[in-house]
Amino acid sequence: MKNYQSSGNVKHEAKQAVERTLASPWVERLARFGYAAKGAVYITIGVLSAMTAFGVGGGRLTDSRGAMDSILDQPFGKILLGLVAVGLFGYALWRFVQAGVDPEQKGTGAKGIAVRTGYVFSGILHTGLALTAASLVLGNGGGGGQGSGNSTQSWTASVLAHDYGRWLVGIIGAGIIGFAIGQFYKAYSAKFREKLNLGGMSSNAERWVTRSGRLGFASRGVVFALVGFFVVQAAWTYDASKVKDTGGALASIAGGPFGWTALLIVALGLVAYGVFMFVEARYRRIVTH
Repeated sequence: MKNYQSSGNVKHEAKQAVERTLASPWVERLARFGYAAKGAVYITIGVLSAMTAFGVGGGRLTDSRGAMDSILDQPFGKILLGLVAVGLFGYALWRFVQAGVDPEQKGTGAKGIAVRTGYVFSGILHTGLALTAASLVLGNGGGGGQGSGNSTQSWTASVLAHDYGRWLVGIIGAGIIGFAIGQFYKAYSAKFREKLNLGGMSSNAERWVTRSGRLGFASRGVVFALVGFFVVQAAWTYDASKVKDTGGALASIAGGPFGWTALLIVALGLVAYGVFMFVEARYRRIVTH
């Protein structure tokens, strides 16, 4: 009985220690810094795409890795990208806190588990992006701004080579399309406003925040819908070369019916999403425990 009580006390104390850690102001600060870092990456992708649409030299259609290369090429690039790396680590930490501690009370129902699982995947993704940024700062990541397309295609090919690999790739593609639909819904419903402290804003500023959020989520939805479509196409055709990253999705938009006009709209939308991330860094309600 004493051993049981002792074990229970240890678990209780460990839980309290975790809660005290998560309640510390630095967790919230890292989360806010993470939103800003994510915003910087999206603004860079959008600006580079808009420059391409306008035919300005130096523009290109790329993904997060290419955006990091561009940041690194700027004056004080290593310092800037180092800050982005720290911010992305902070954002990943915040996603893991959302998934594990459930401070937003998503619950353990089917919908809650789905949302929290999405937080885990987001945390893993942004941890990878943070490691990529850190590697570039340390000079271990290589250059060229080619993005992640080749590595994604290699990964897809290796999965397709296994039994049921085709189904797994197809499910991943469908999941990405589902995520894109969620982005469209956010743009339509503007429910993202519910997570912001808008009391300190003027009505005009609040209106522009809503517009930037709607345009940003819609543009992000377009990009992810295309990426998901390419992944499903790869599964359907057993051809990993069909997979494209963000840069490839933007290139397909540029080659579509409305060409560079459509690209410019989506590019400006990605910039708007980046700006909205800075708004979240400042005004989002963040509860860590």
